[in-house]
Amino acid sequence: MGAPPGYRPSAWVHLLHQLPRADFQLRPVPSGFAPQEQGYQQALLLVAALAGLGLGLSLIFIAVYLIRFCCCRPPEPPGAKSPPPGGGCVTWSCITALLVGCTGIGIGFYGNSETSDGVSQLSSALLHANHTLSAIDHLASEMVERLGQAVSTELTTLEEVLAQRTELVAAARGARRQAEAVALQLQGLAFWQGVPLSPLQVAEDVSFVEEYRWLAYVLLLLLELLVCLFTLLGLAKQSKWLVVVMTVMSFLVLVLSWGSMGLEAATAVGLSDFCSNPDTYVLNLTQEETGLSSDILNYYFLCNQAVSNPFQQRLTLSQRALANIHAQLQGLEREAVPQFPSAQTPLLSLEETLNVTEGNFHQLVALLHCRGLHKDYGAALRGLCEDALEGLLFLLLCSLLSAGALATALCSLPRAWALFPPSDDAEDADDDDPFNPQLLHWLPEETPLTWPAGL
Repeated sequence: MGAPPGYRPSAWVHLLHQLPRADFQLRPVPSGFAPQEQGYQQALLLVAALAGLGLGLSLIFIAVYLIRFCCCRPPEPPGAKSPPPGGGCVTWSCITALLVGCTGIGIGFYGNSETSDGVSQLSSALLHANHTLSAIDHLASEMVERLGQAVSTELTTLEEVLAQRTELVAAARGARRQAEAVALQLQGLAFWQGVPLSPLQVAEDVSFVEEYRWLAYVLLLLLELLVCLFTLLGLAKQSKWLVVVMTVMSFLVLVLSWGSMGLEAATAVGLSDFCSNPDTYVLNLTQEETGLSSDILNYYFLCNQAVSNPFQQRLTLSQRALANIHAQLQGLEREAVPQFPSAQTPLLSLEETLNVTEGNFHQLVALLHCRGLHKDYGAALRGLCEDALEGLLFLLLCSLLSAGALATALCSLPRAWALFPPSDDAEDADDDDPFNPQLLHWLPEETPLTWPAGL
Protein backbone atom coordinates (compact mmCIF):
# COMPACT_ATOMS: atom_id res chain seq x y z
CA MET A 1 0.00 0.00 0.00
CA GLY A 2 1.17 3.50 -0.75
CA ALA A 3 2.24 5.68 2.14
CA PRO A 4 0.61 9.08 2.59
CA PRO A 5 2.60 12.08 1.29
CA GLY A 6 5.34 13.19 3.67
CA TYR A 7 5.04 10.17 5.98
CA ARG A 8 7.58 7.39 6.29
CA PRO A 9 7.93 5.12 9.33
CA SER A 10 10.84 6.38 11.39
CA ALA A 11 13.77 4.35 12.70
CA TRP A 12 12.17 4.29 16.16
CA VAL A 13 9.03 2.77 14.67
CA HIS A 14 11.05 0.01 13.00
CA LEU A 15 13.11 -0.61 16.15
CA LEU A 16 10.13 -0.87 18.50
CA HIS A 17 8.18 -2.90 15.96
CA GLN A 18 10.95 -5.51 15.85
CA LEU A 19 10.89 -6.14 19.60
CA PRO A 20 9.63 -9.63 20.51
CA ARG A 21 6.19 -9.93 22.07
CA ALA A 22 4.63 -12.67 24.17
CA ASP A 23 1.37 -13.29 25.99
CA PHE A 24 0.91 -14.34 29.60
CA GLN A 25 1.90 -17.93 28.72
CA LEU A 26 5.09 -16.53 27.12
CA ARG A 27 3.96 -17.68 23.68
CA PRO A 28 5.15 -15.49 20.77
CA VAL A 29 2.65 -12.92 19.53
CA PRO A 30 2.79 -11.33 16.03
CA SER A 31 3.81 -7.69 16.03
CA GLY A 32 0.94 -6.60 13.79
CA PHE A 33 -1.38 -4.04 15.36
CA ALA A 34 -4.44 -5.96 16.55
CA PRO A 35 -5.84 -4.35 19.73
CA GLN A 36 -9.03 -6.41 19.53
CA GLU A 37 -7.16 -9.72 19.94
CA GLN A 38 -6.60 -11.07 23.43
CA GLY A 39 -3.05 -12.25 22.74
CA TYR A 40 -1.97 -8.79 21.59
CA GLN A 41 -3.60 -7.16 24.62
CA GLN A 42 -1.74 -9.54 26.91
CA ALA A 43 1.52 -8.70 25.13
CA LEU A 44 1.07 -4.98 25.80
CA LEU A 45 0.08 -5.67 29.41
CA LEU A 46 3.22 -7.74 29.78
CA VAL A 47 5.29 -4.82 28.51
CA ALA A 48 3.65 -2.59 31.11
CA ALA A 49 4.21 -5.25 33.77
CA LEU A 50 7.97 -5.01 33.18
CA ALA A 51 7.81 -1.61 34.83
CA GLY A 52 6.08 -3.19 37.81
CA LEU A 53 8.90 -5.72 37.98
CA GLY A 54 11.42 -2.89 37.91
CA LEU A 55 9.56 -1.15 40.73
CA GLY A 56 9.59 -4.32 42.82
CA LEU A 57 13.32 -4.83 42.28
CA SER A 58 14.01 -1.19 43.14
CA LEU A 59 12.06 -1.42 46.40
CA ILE A 60 13.78 -4.68 47.32
CA PHE A 61 17.20 -3.18 46.62
CA ILE A 62 16.40 -0.05 48.63
CA ALA A 63 15.05 -2.12 51.54
CA VAL A 64 18.11 -4.41 51.61
CA TYR A 65 20.43 -1.43 51.43
CA LEU A 66 18.69 0.42 54.24
CA ILE A 67 18.51 -2.68 56.45
CA ARG A 68 22.20 -3.28 55.93
CA PHE A 69 22.95 0.34 56.69
CA CYS A 70 20.90 0.37 59.88
CA CYS A 71 21.86 -3.05 61.23
CA CYS A 72 25.45 -3.43 60.11
CA ARG A 73 26.71 0.05 60.89
CA PRO A 74 29.72 -0.04 63.24
CA PRO A 75 29.14 1.72 66.58
CA GLU A 76 30.58 5.17 66.93
CA PRO A 77 33.12 5.70 69.69
CA PRO A 78 31.81 7.77 72.59
CA GLY A 79 32.43 11.44 72.26
CA ALA A 80 33.28 11.23 68.57
CA LYS A 81 32.31 14.45 66.82
CA SER A 82 34.08 14.11 63.49
CA PRO A 83 32.00 12.65 60.65
CA PRO A 84 32.87 9.15 59.50
CA PRO A 85 35.00 8.81 56.36
CA GLY A 86 33.15 8.91 53.05
CA GLY A 87 30.40 11.16 54.33
CA GLY A 88 31.02 13.88 51.78
CA CYS A 89 30.94 11.33 48.96
CA VAL A 90 27.55 10.10 50.12
CA THR A 91 26.12 13.62 50.23
CA TRP A 92 27.47 14.53 46.82
CA SER A 93 26.22 11.28 45.28
CA CYS A 94 22.74 12.14 46.56
CA ILE A 95 22.99 15.66 45.20
CA THR A 96 24.22 14.36 41.82
CA ALA A 97 21.33 11.90 41.62
CA LEU A 98 18.82 14.66 42.34
CA LEU A 99 20.38 16.89 39.69
CA VAL A 100 20.10 14.03 37.19
CA GLY A 101 16.45 13.73 38.21
CA CYS A 102 15.95 17.45 37.53
CA THR A 103 17.51 16.95 34.07
CA GLY A 104 15.08 14.11 33.44
CA ILE A 105 12.21 16.36 34.49
CA GLY A 106 13.29 18.91 31.88
CA ILE A 107 13.32 16.14 29.27
CA GLY A 108 9.84 15.17 30.47
CA PHE A 109 8.47 18.65 29.92
CA TYR A 110 9.85 18.61 26.38
CA GLY A 111 8.40 15.17 25.71
CA ASN A 112 5.02 16.19 27.10
CA SER A 113 4.98 19.20 24.78
CA GLU A 114 5.97 17.08 21.75
CA THR A 115 3.24 14.56 22.50
CA SER A 116 0.68 17.34 22.85
CA ASP A 117 1.80 18.86 19.53
CA GLY A 118 1.42 15.52 17.76
CA VAL A 119 -2.07 14.93 19.14
CA SER A 120 -3.04 18.51 18.25
CA GLN A 121 -1.90 17.88 14.67
CA LEU A 122 -4.05 14.75 14.62
CA SER A 123 -7.07 16.70 15.87
CA SER A 124 -6.51 19.46 13.30
CA ALA A 125 -6.34 16.92 10.47
CA LEU A 126 -9.58 15.31 11.66
CA LEU A 127 -11.31 18.69 11.81
CA HIS A 128 -10.14 19.60 8.31
CA ALA A 129 -11.32 16.23 6.97
CA ASN A 130 -14.69 16.78 8.65
CA HIS A 131 -14.93 20.19 6.96
CA THR A 132 -14.22 18.62 3.55
CA LEU A 133 -16.76 15.83 4.03
CA SER A 134 -19.40 18.28 5.27
CA ALA A 135 -18.75 20.57 2.29
CA ILE A 136 -19.20 17.62 -0.11
CA ASP A 137 -22.52 16.67 1.48
CA HIS A 138 -23.68 20.28 1.59
CA LEU A 139 -22.83 21.04 -2.05
CA ALA A 140 -24.42 17.84 -3.32
CA SER A 141 -27.60 18.39 -1.29
CA GLU A 142 -27.81 22.04 -2.31
CA MET A 143 -27.46 21.18 -6.00
CA VAL A 144 -30.12 18.45 -5.76
CA GLU A 145 -32.47 20.85 -4.00
CA ARG A 146 -31.84 23.62 -6.49
CA LEU A 147 -32.43 21.36 -9.48
CA GLY A 148 -35.59 19.93 -7.90
CA GLN A 149 -36.93 23.42 -7.34
CA ALA A 150 -36.15 24.34 -10.95
CA VAL A 151 -37.98 21.25 -12.23
CA SER A 152 -41.06 21.87 -10.11
CA THR A 153 -41.35 25.62 -10.84
CA GLU A 154 -39.53 27.09 -13.84
CA LEU A 155 -39.70 24.07 -16.13
CA THR A 156 -43.35 23.44 -15.26
CA THR A 157 -44.18 27.08 -16.00
CA LEU A 158 -42.19 26.89 -19.24
CA GLU A 159 -44.14 23.81 -20.39
CA GLU A 160 -47.42 25.57 -19.68
CA VAL A 161 -46.34 28.64 -21.65
CA LEU A 162 -45.14 26.54 -24.60
CA ALA A 163 -48.16 24.21 -24.63
CA GLN A 164 -49.17 25.36 -28.14
CA ARG A 165 -45.87 24.17 -29.70
CA THR A 166 -45.42 20.42 -29.28
CA GLU A 167 -41.75 20.40 -30.31
CA LEU A 168 -40.92 23.15 -27.81
CA VAL A 169 -42.75 21.30 -25.04
CA ALA A 170 -40.75 18.18 -25.94
CA ALA A 171 -37.52 20.18 -25.64
CA ALA A 172 -38.60 21.49 -22.22
CA ARG A 173 -39.48 17.97 -21.09
CA GLY A 174 -36.09 16.80 -22.31
CA ALA A 175 -34.45 19.44 -20.11
CA ARG A 176 -36.64 18.22 -17.23
CA ARG A 177 -35.46 14.64 -17.69
CA GLN A 178 -31.85 15.74 -17.87
CA ALA A 179 -32.24 17.79 -14.65
CA GLU A 180 -33.82 14.85 -12.85
CA ALA A 181 -31.00 12.59 -14.05
CA VAL A 182 -28.40 15.05 -12.74
CA ALA A 183 -30.16 15.24 -9.38
CA LEU A 184 -30.21 11.45 -9.18
CA GLN A 185 -26.49 11.22 -9.92
CA LEU A 186 -25.63 13.96 -7.43
CA GLN A 187 -27.46 12.17 -4.64
CA GLY A 188 -24.92 9.36 -4.88
CA LEU A 189 -22.00 11.79 -4.45
CA ALA A 190 -22.90 12.68 -0.86
CA PHE A 191 -21.29 9.45 0.31
CA TRP A 192 -20.68 10.58 3.91
CA GLN A 193 -24.27 11.58 4.55
CA GLY A 194 -25.85 9.41 7.25
CA VAL A 195 -22.56 7.79 8.25
CA PRO A 196 -22.48 7.21 12.05
CA LEU A 197 -18.75 7.95 12.33
CA SER A 198 -18.04 11.66 12.74
CA PRO A 199 -14.44 12.97 12.45
CA LEU A 200 -15.57 15.99 14.45
CA GLN A 201 -16.64 13.80 17.37
CA VAL A 202 -13.41 11.80 17.16
CA ALA A 203 -11.37 15.02 17.21
CA GLU A 204 -13.28 16.30 20.24
CA ASP A 205 -12.78 13.02 22.10
CA VAL A 206 -9.07 12.97 21.29
CA SER A 207 -8.66 16.60 22.42
CA PHE A 208 -10.57 15.91 25.64
CA VAL A 209 -8.37 12.93 26.56
CA GLU A 210 -5.20 14.75 25.56
CA GLU A 211 -6.07 17.76 27.70
CA TYR A 212 -6.29 15.65 30.85
CA ARG A 213 -3.24 13.58 29.89
CA TRP A 214 -1.16 16.72 29.42
CA LEU A 215 -2.38 18.16 32.73
CA ALA A 216 -1.68 14.90 34.60
CA TYR A 217 1.89 14.79 33.31
CA VAL A 218 2.49 18.44 34.14
CA LEU A 219 1.34 17.83 37.72
CA LEU A 220 3.51 14.70 37.98
CA LEU A 221 6.57 16.51 36.66
CA LEU A 222 5.98 19.45 38.99
CA LEU A 223 5.67 17.04 41.93
CA GLU A 224 8.96 15.38 40.99
CA LEU A 225 10.61 18.78 40.61
CA LEU A 226 9.38 19.97 44.01
CA VAL A 227 10.60 16.77 45.68
CA CYS A 228 14.06 17.15 44.13
CA LEU A 229 14.34 20.85 44.98
CA PHE A 230 13.14 20.50 48.57
CA THR A 231 15.43 17.51 49.09
CA LEU A 232 18.36 19.58 47.89
CA LEU A 233 17.23 22.37 50.21
CA GLY A 234 17.08 19.95 53.12
CA LEU A 235 20.59 18.72 52.38
CA ALA A 236 21.89 22.27 52.08
CA LYS A 237 20.30 23.42 55.35
CA GLN A 238 20.90 20.03 57.03
CA SER A 239 17.28 19.97 58.13
CA LYS A 240 16.36 16.50 59.33
CA TRP A 241 12.59 16.98 59.32
CA LEU A 242 12.62 18.26 55.73
CA VAL A 243 14.77 15.36 54.57
CA VAL A 244 12.45 12.89 56.32
CA VAL A 245 9.36 14.36 54.65
CA MET A 246 11.03 14.38 51.24
CA THR A 247 12.15 10.80 51.74
CA VAL A 248 8.54 9.73 52.18
CA MET A 249 7.52 11.80 49.15
CA SER A 250 10.35 10.25 47.14
CA PHE A 251 8.87 6.80 47.71
CA LEU A 252 5.54 8.05 46.34
CA VAL A 253 7.14 9.68 43.29
CA LEU A 254 9.22 6.55 42.69
CA VAL A 255 6.04 4.46 42.43
CA LEU A 256 4.44 7.03 40.12
CA SER A 257 7.54 7.16 37.92
CA TRP A 258 7.62 3.40 37.43
CA GLY A 259 3.86 3.37 36.80
CA SER A 260 4.08 6.07 34.14
CA MET A 261 7.05 4.24 32.63
CA GLY A 262 4.97 1.10 32.14
CA LEU A 263 2.13 3.06 30.57
CA GLU A 264 4.50 4.91 28.25
CA ALA A 265 6.33 1.74 27.20
CA ALA A 266 3.12 -0.13 26.36
CA THR A 267 1.74 2.87 24.46
CA ALA A 268 4.97 3.37 22.51
CA VAL A 269 5.13 -0.31 21.50
CA GLY A 270 1.48 -0.37 20.43
CA LEU A 271 1.85 2.91 18.54
CA SER A 272 4.93 1.61 16.71
CA ASP A 273 2.96 -1.46 15.61
CA PHE A 274 0.21 0.78 14.27
CA CYS A 275 2.59 3.18 12.54
CA SER A 276 4.54 0.43 10.80
CA ASN A 277 1.52 -0.35 8.58
CA PRO A 278 -1.37 2.00 9.38
CA ASP A 279 -3.34 1.66 6.13
CA THR A 280 -4.60 -1.86 6.72
CA TYR A 281 -5.93 -1.21 10.20
CA VAL A 282 -7.45 2.19 9.34
CA LEU A 283 -9.16 0.81 6.23
CA ASN A 284 -10.69 -2.13 8.08
CA LEU A 285 -11.79 -0.03 11.05
CA THR A 286 -13.30 2.72 8.88
CA GLN A 287 -15.17 0.21 6.74
CA GLU A 288 -16.49 -1.50 9.85
CA GLU A 289 -17.63 1.76 11.46
CA THR A 290 -19.03 3.48 8.35
CA GLY A 291 -20.21 0.65 6.10
CA LEU A 292 -18.72 2.38 3.04
CA SER A 293 -17.50 0.33 0.11
CA SER A 294 -13.85 -0.63 -0.12
CA ASP A 295 -13.56 1.21 -3.47
CA ILE A 296 -14.29 4.56 -1.85
CA LEU A 297 -12.02 3.94 1.14
CA ASN A 298 -9.13 2.66 -0.99
CA TYR A 299 -9.43 5.70 -3.23
CA TYR A 300 -9.10 8.21 -0.38
CA PHE A 301 -6.67 6.36 1.88
CA LEU A 302 -4.31 5.18 -0.87
CA CYS A 303 -4.80 7.87 -3.55
CA ASN A 304 -2.55 6.45 -6.25
CA GLN A 305 -2.86 5.68 -9.93
CA ALA A 306 -3.69 2.05 -9.26
CA VAL A 307 -7.03 3.05 -7.66
CA SER A 308 -9.64 4.73 -9.87
CA ASN A 309 -12.11 7.37 -8.76
CA PRO A 310 -15.32 5.55 -7.78
CA PHE A 311 -17.34 8.70 -8.57
CA GLN A 312 -15.90 9.28 -12.03
CA GLN A 313 -18.85 7.78 -13.89
CA ARG A 314 -21.39 9.82 -11.93
CA LEU A 315 -19.37 12.98 -12.45
CA THR A 316 -19.07 12.36 -16.20
CA LEU A 317 -22.78 11.69 -16.62
CA SER A 318 -23.68 14.75 -14.56
CA GLN A 319 -21.37 16.99 -16.54
CA ARG A 320 -22.81 15.76 -19.86
CA ALA A 321 -26.36 16.21 -18.60
CA LEU A 322 -25.64 19.76 -17.47
CA ALA A 323 -24.12 20.55 -20.86
CA ASN A 324 -27.22 19.12 -22.60
CA ILE A 325 -29.53 21.19 -20.40
CA HIS A 326 -27.54 24.28 -21.23
CA ALA A 327 -27.77 23.58 -24.97
CA GLN A 328 -31.52 22.89 -24.77
CA LEU A 329 -32.16 26.12 -22.88
CA GLN A 330 -30.21 28.10 -25.44
CA GLY A 331 -32.26 26.47 -28.24
CA LEU A 332 -35.53 27.29 -26.43
CA GLU A 333 -34.41 30.86 -25.95
CA ARG A 334 -33.81 31.23 -29.68
CA GLU A 335 -37.00 29.50 -30.77
CA ALA A 336 -39.53 30.24 -28.05
CA VAL A 337 -38.88 33.79 -26.86
CA PRO A 338 -39.77 35.48 -30.19
CA GLN A 339 -43.11 33.67 -30.26
CA PHE A 340 -43.79 33.49 -26.50
CA PRO A 341 -42.33 36.54 -24.75
CA SER A 342 -43.63 35.28 -21.40
CA ALA A 343 -41.22 32.33 -21.66
CA GLN A 344 -38.24 34.65 -21.21
CA THR A 345 -38.66 34.96 -17.43
CA PRO A 346 -38.57 31.20 -16.61
CA LEU A 347 -35.77 30.70 -19.14
CA LEU A 348 -33.61 33.39 -17.50
CA SER A 349 -34.29 31.89 -14.08
CA LEU A 350 -33.34 28.44 -15.38
CA GLU A 351 -30.11 29.75 -16.88
CA GLU A 352 -29.21 31.43 -13.59
CA THR A 353 -29.91 28.20 -11.69
CA LEU A 354 -27.84 26.26 -14.23
CA ASN A 355 -24.87 28.66 -13.91
CA VAL A 356 -24.88 28.38 -10.10
CA THR A 357 -25.20 24.60 -10.36
CA GLU A 358 -22.26 24.36 -12.74
CA GLY A 359 -20.12 26.49 -10.41
CA ASN A 360 -20.99 24.29 -7.44
CA PHE A 361 -20.38 21.22 -9.57
CA HIS A 362 -16.78 22.26 -10.28
CA GLN A 363 -16.21 22.85 -6.55
CA LEU A 364 -17.68 19.43 -5.84
CA VAL A 365 -15.37 17.78 -8.37
CA ALA A 366 -12.35 19.39 -6.65
CA LEU A 367 -13.52 18.31 -3.19
CA LEU A 368 -14.21 14.75 -4.31
CA HIS A 369 -10.65 14.33 -5.54
CA CYS A 370 -8.57 12.22 -3.18
CA ARG A 371 -5.79 14.80 -2.75
CA GLY A 372 -7.44 16.79 0.04
CA LEU A 373 -8.59 13.96 2.29
CA HIS A 374 -5.41 11.97 1.65
CA LYS A 375 -3.36 14.99 2.70
CA ASP A 376 -5.33 15.15 5.96
CA TYR A 377 -4.69 11.44 6.46
CA GLY A 378 -0.96 11.97 6.03
CA ALA A 379 -0.97 14.93 8.45
CA ALA A 380 -2.76 12.83 11.06
CA LEU A 381 -0.20 10.02 10.70
CA ARG A 382 2.74 12.42 10.94
CA GLY A 383 1.34 13.96 14.10
CA LEU A 384 0.64 10.59 15.71
CA CYS A 385 3.61 8.55 14.49
CA GLU A 386 6.33 11.19 14.55
CA ASP A 387 5.70 13.95 17.08
CA ALA A 388 3.53 11.98 19.50
CA LEU A 389 5.76 8.89 19.41
CA GLU A 390 8.88 11.00 19.85
CA GLY A 391 7.28 12.73 22.82
CA LEU A 392 6.39 9.35 24.34
CA LEU A 393 10.00 8.21 24.06
CA PHE A 394 11.20 11.38 25.79
CA LEU A 395 8.64 10.82 28.54
CA LEU A 396 9.91 7.24 28.86
CA LEU A 397 13.46 8.52 29.22
CA CYS A 398 12.26 11.04 31.82
CA SER A 399 10.57 8.32 33.87
CA LEU A 400 13.66 6.12 33.67
CA LEU A 401 15.99 8.92 34.82
CA SER A 402 13.60 9.96 37.58
CA ALA A 403 13.22 6.40 38.86
CA GLY A 404 16.97 5.83 38.89
CA ALA A 405 17.68 9.18 40.52
CA LEU A 406 15.06 8.70 43.22
CA ALA A 407 16.23 5.16 43.97
CA THR A 408 19.80 6.44 44.37
CA ALA A 409 18.62 9.34 46.52
CA LEU A 410 16.58 7.03 48.77
CA CYS A 411 19.69 4.93 49.38
CA SER A 412 21.85 7.98 50.08
CA LEU A 413 19.50 10.13 52.15
CA PRO A 414 19.65 8.05 55.37
CA ARG A 415 23.46 8.06 55.31
CA ALA A 416 23.50 11.79 54.59
CA TRP A 417 20.98 12.34 57.36
CA ALA A 418 23.23 10.50 59.83
CA LEU A 419 26.01 12.98 59.08
CA PHE A 420 23.92 15.96 60.08
CA PRO A 421 24.90 17.72 63.33
CA PRO A 422 22.39 17.67 66.21
CA SER A 423 19.21 19.30 65.08
CA ASP A 424 18.78 22.95 65.86
CA ASP A 425 15.19 22.18 66.72
CA ALA A 426 16.24 20.49 69.99
CA GLU A 427 18.54 23.38 70.82
CA ASP A 428 15.75 25.84 70.16
CA ALA A 429 13.50 23.83 72.45
CA ASP A 430 16.15 23.93 75.17
CA ASP A 431 16.50 27.65 74.67
CA ASP A 432 12.83 28.07 75.29
CA ASP A 433 12.96 25.97 78.50
CA PRO A 434 13.05 28.33 81.52
CA PHE A 435 14.34 25.49 83.74
CA ASN A 436 17.40 24.85 81.61
CA PRO A 437 20.41 25.27 83.99
CA GLN A 438 22.39 26.83 81.16
CA LEU A 439 19.97 29.74 81.12
CA LEU A 440 20.28 30.52 84.85
CA HIS A 441 23.60 32.34 84.56
CA TRP A 442 21.84 35.64 84.14
CA LEU A 443 20.03 35.36 87.47
CA PRO A 444 21.64 37.37 90.39
CA GLU A 445 23.33 35.31 93.04
CA GLU A 446 21.26 34.79 96.13
CA THR A 447 22.40 36.87 99.12
CA PRO A 448 22.36 34.99 102.44
CA LEU A 449 19.78 36.23 104.78
CA THR A 450 21.27 37.85 107.91
CA TRP A 451 19.37 38.58 111.05
CA PRO A 452 19.99 41.62 113.28
CA ALA A 453 21.95 40.99 116.43
CA GLY A 454 19.97 40.39 119.46
CA LEU A 455 17.19 38.58 117.64
